Amino acid sequence: MSNTFFDQLDLSFKPSTTSTPKELSQSQISHYNQQGYISPLDIYSPQEADRNRKYFDFLMEELKRVSPDADSYAINGYHTCCQGLWDIVNHPLILDYVEDLIGPNVICWGTHFFCKVPHDPKSVPWHQDASYWPLTPSRTTTVWLAIDDADEENSAMQFIPGTHRKGHLKWKDSKTPSVLNQEITNIDTYGTPVTNTLKAGQMSLHADMLAHGSTPNHSDRRRCGLTIRYCPPEVTPLKKNWAEQGILCRGRDITGNWAHNGRPESDDVSAKVKRAAIGAN
Repeated sequence: MSNTFFDQLDLSFKPSTTSTPKELSQSQISHYNQQGYISPLDIYSPQEADRNRKYFDFLMEELKRVSPDADSYAINGYHTCCQGLWDIVNHPLILDYVEDLIGPNVICWGTHFFCKVPHDPKSVPWHQDASYWPLTPSRTTTVWLAIDDADEENSAMQFIPGTHRKGHLKWKDSKTPSVLNQEITNIDTYGTPVTNTLKAGQMSLHADMLAHGSTPNHSDRRRCGLTIRYCPPEVTPLKKNWAEQGILCRGRDITGNWAHNGRPESDDVSAKVKRAAIGAN
């Protein structure tokens, strides 16, 4: 993106000032403010995690049926047309954790399954999420919900603690097979990576300016996770199609910045595919 685009964005980090959290401890909130992440947090039981896994497999099958060329990363932004995804992003415990960081008014504006199949050659290069997004100020907190167990062997996500407080880091276009194109330069100078090891059904939280990424999956095990993006309503989307993806999960929105999509009646992946096709024409 151009420098003109970045000039429109406030990419500073705003620490959480919650004094009476619902679920997080003050120590966890302090860790988020200083290190940029919290992990692990228990959300779903093993039985519920198994249902989440079967639900992802179902969505993938449905998407392949209407879009045969779709790959394992293609389920991106389906929370406004898939009932099961809408229910996940509105899970009360997830929202309690998020509220402790961003306040009582909560917008979900994005979801994306990052599914690395066994022996997937693609990496997710070191990047800062907010560097991609036409949103200002950068106040998004990301939930990474483990659909499968994620560990070092099967390419769990890694963080560089504290980088969310260093501003917008320089990056270049990645030259290797990758899911995203931005790759932070001189990443070794920013600290030692921490592996985000999670069991299926657990989640982590990270700030939108925290440097993170993952390696290719050289193992025989799949590694799938669902990212859920939450922000307070005062975050302004600079593109209309981004605003249209909003769900008011909790509290009030008096800004008019976001659409408030209700619970879908079914899991209709074709609706998203059709909208994308219309937008491309």
